Amino acid sequence: MSDTMLGLLVERPDGPFLSVKLPKPVPQAGEVLVRVHVSGVNPLDTKIRAAAAPHARQPLPAVLGMDLAGTVAAIGPGIARFGVGDKVYAMATGVGGVSGSLAEYAVVDADLLAHMPANLAMREAAALPLVLITAWEGLVDRADVQPGQTVAILGAGGGVGHVASQIAAARGAKVFGVDNAAKGDRIAKLGAIPIDRELPVPQYVAQYAEGRGFDLVYDCVGGASLDAAFQAVGRFGHVVSCLGWGTHALAPLSFKAASYSGVFTLLPLLTGEGRARHGDILHEAAAMIEAGRLKPLLDQTPFAFSPDGVEQAYDAVTSRAGRGKVVVTLVPE
Repeated sequence: MSDTMLGLLVERPDGPFLSVKLPKPVPQAGEVLVRVHVSGVNPLDTKIRAAAAPHARQPLPAVLGMDLAGTVAAIGPGIARFGVGDKVYAMATGVGGVSGSLAEYAVVDADLLAHMPANLAMREAAALPLVLITAWEGLVDRADVQPGQTVAILGAGGGVGHVASQIAAARGAKVFGVDNAAKGDRIAKLGAIPIDRELPVPQYVAQYAEGRGFDLVYDCVGGASLDAAFQAVGRFGHVVSCLGWGTHALAPLSFKAASYSGVFTLLPLLTGEGRARHGDILHEAAAMIEAGRLKPLLDQTPFAFSPDGVEQAYDAVTSRAGRGKVVVTLVPE
């Protein structure tokens, strides 16, 4: 068996993807070696490539890619939950100085890994981890969304938003999806009532939340959208944001005795704290996925594992031309 592997390296900000031979990693205690079949592409990956995401702590040169789906190729000491040949998925690489999933193999902390849902193809599984964990942490871990609650998802047609909409609906909430009017049909298919983001917040609160505001608002956009969330939430409600990185006035929130939670999905990867929760979320979500209550919206373009193919995939994300989550296929199914 070869002790090298093929990977795609970016040497400088916005530099080309270079096909290089790299040492094949060897799993240590608590680690699993995964043969990468599909690598997911997220907006954060494109920002890391542009050296515009210092919070990800992934200096160049680097192999990029956070999300992956594949099969277990080897197991380090102390691993009992996985066996060689198991189909797995994870958000586990490509940040914090860890080599990414745009390579034939990746070493993964077993705490971050989960068995793939039985009804998903590899391409679908690779599209899910980052957005699924981010949505789940906000709606389930932070806000504990309950049946009968009114939930507004701001940015409901995007990566995190389209998963959050399905999670909230699957848990019995009445879901409203705020986004571009052109995404209305997509949002309705996710189980949410579409709301045009151009409507003033007081208008859609009056129309859809009886003027009282929503029980829970998940902001997936940040900036002015988070300010809108503070306006849209009801008394004693809860606002969650995965992009709450700006400076905001808290008065609209405080006068309603509402609460706020921030989600920073990379924290366990960067600090080592809470990693097992990521694997647990992917495992827990499998039941919802296998029940047909959650499915990724996947761009159908077959982006190849080559410098040109990955360049096209990144272009599709940065230009927002992708019709759903973008993935790169290393091993065709």
